Amino acid sequence: MATETTGPVDDGTTDWGTAWEEALGALELDVDAAEAMLALDHLADLPAHDPWSPPVHMGPLPVTLVERAKAVLDRQIEVGRRLAEAADLSRRHSRAAQTLRSAPPSSPVYLDTPA
Repeated sequence: MATETTGPVDDGTTDWGTAWEEALGALELDVDAAEAMLALDHLADLPAHDPWSPPVHMGPLPVTLVERAKAVLDRQIEVGRRLAEAADLSRRHSRAAQTLRSAPPSSPVYLDTPA
């Protein structure tokens, strides 16, 4: 499969190459944080995080960064899948706990009496 580019071939040394390096670095940090949250098995008091938005005027993605960008995308997709699974498991646990809370107490079936 041929790799498509949106601009001229760049060796990553231009200003927009540096901007892309920084943007990919920020995305990698976000994915690292999401992976760390999954490893914790719960969300502790984590600070709110602003969603990532691409910097403006970066120019096209340099060819030298295509593989890195694809790797970041693959990680994001995998983390998204794992987050969805974790959210589903959490919802099922919540429903089960709610069922237990709302169930009326059971009455004893047998009565023990002294012989």
